[in-house]
Amino acid sequence: MVTILDVVQVLICLVLIFLVLMHSGKDAGLSGAFGVGSGSGPLGGGSLVERNLNRWTVGFAILFVVNTIILLRIS
Repeated sequence: MVTILDVVQVLICLVLIFLVLMHSGKDAGLSGAFGVGSGSGPLGGGSLVERNLNRWTVGFAILFVVNTIILLRIS
């Protein structure tokens, strides 16, 4: 059980890192390459995509915290 949760934790970490890097910052970050921060691009308007990106990031952050607490309780 612990091994499965460890693997899930690593996968959540990788997705969370990718999602954080996708957020646009001062220099538009990695999201500029995919058109997230701009009004034009392959993904359409920036506001809807940015909102969904925020939701996914918060969701994976919550999964990360819950999985960490479960791993601490089991160990």
